[in-house]
Amino acid sequence: MSYDVVGKNIIRVDGLSKVTGKATYPQDISMDNMLYGKTLRSIKPHAYINVDISKALNLEGVKAVLTAKDVPGKNHHGVLFKDHEVFCEKKVRRIGDPIAFVVAETEEIAENALDKIKVEYDEIEPIFDPIKAMDKDSPKVHDSSNIVYHYKLRQGNIDEGFKNCEKIVENEYKTSRTDHAFLQPEAGISYIDKEGRYAVCVATQYPHYDRLEIAEALGVKEEKVRVINAAVGGAFGGREDITLQIHLALAAMKLKRPIKAVYSRKESFNAHCKRHPLIMKYKTGADKQGNLIALKAEIIGDTGAYASWAINVLRKAGVHATGPYEIPNVEVDSIAVYTNNPFSGAMRGFGATQIPIAHEQQMDMLAESLGLDPLTIRMKNIFTKGSKTSTGQILKESVPLDKCLAEIDKKMNFTQSYKGGVKE
Repeated sequence: MSYDVVGKNIIRVDGLSKVTGKATYPQDISMDNMLYGKTLRSIKPHAYINVDISKALNLEGVKAVLTAKDVPGKNHHGVLFKDHEVFCEKKVRRIGDPIAFVVAETEEIAENALDKIKVEYDEIEPIFDPIKAMDKDSPKVHDSSNIVYHYKLRQGNIDEGFKNCEKIVENEYKTSRTDHAFLQPEAGISYIDKEGRYAVCVATQYPHYDRLEIAEALGVKEEKVRVINAAVGGAFGGREDITLQIHLALAAMKLKRPIKAVYSRKESFNAHCKRHPLIMKYKTGADKQGNLIALKAEIIGDTGAYASWAINVLRKAGVHATGPYEIPNVEVDSIAVYTNNPFSGAMRGFGATQIPIAHEQQMDMLAESLGLDPLTIRMKNIFTKGSKTSTGQILKESVPLDKCLAEIDKKMNFTQSYKGGVKE
């Protein structure tokens, strides 16, 4: 079998245009007769709202101020659950929720019009702690329980497993909310093309999902919507959720003119998802020789005001909670929880990125308590070809951990430099 790409140094088709500055990003595009859009966003994390746009509409140069009343189709979107509103109608659930979209002859006029919109906030008690948010009496971000998803992993007998352990270590670990901080903030332009379709040119990771969600909000068939993916200035998961796509398409539908919007860095921070911050409670035990016997973990993921990819992220966190180790007795609970924090979504690694902070520190502490060096305890327990994971998967290929650790030992001389679990 011949391979045209695998194992070869292939020049990126977009490489030259990007390094020479010739690539076309959404904010580079301009059209004749173009208008400009700006989004009014919530300044409160949890409140009922009443919106008065009359003064903004009367400002010279303002062509439209769109709110929930102007959505002809479904006022919702979301990659798994349709829990976002295109424009918040009665309630905001986080700072940064979109309330209105001003369209004007210039960016300056649109910006000034935002200040003319009056929003009355009837504040509701917010919930920011995901652990407290799981209580049945806690403030509800949406209409029902704040628990979005609960993944359970069970193997063996966890109680018997810990009884047979020589050493047990317990600890709690936390990771922070992280922004993608891609170089190109969100930008886009929408217009009606020659075939009468609502065209939206943006930098996105999911043009096919965007097309569906735009069509649902506009109340038209999918074939009436065209999504054009311009050059993408970084994404890393942060462009998997809708931001300005529907707002632009709605404005083009209403005004029959091209509409452009460009986010500032500050608005970008407010608009798109973040990496899920996790609270990870771990209990890990091993026998005298350092063989892992039992692991119990509770993982709480703060998905913020909206679910986005929370189910996938917390499932993967639960699946990978044991790390690359064979452990006969396992109990894992991985839970995604709504709060009034910025919403969390896709960011490189989908939950598998945060988990090693916990399971690897557990291994180091176990090694120290047993008088072993950190490499030896790992070599005793790592997956090898033929290993069975805690989810029942048999690893048949591509399991080179032993070779990797052996090379590390060769270079770093770990096993020779530790005595009694303490580095000399």
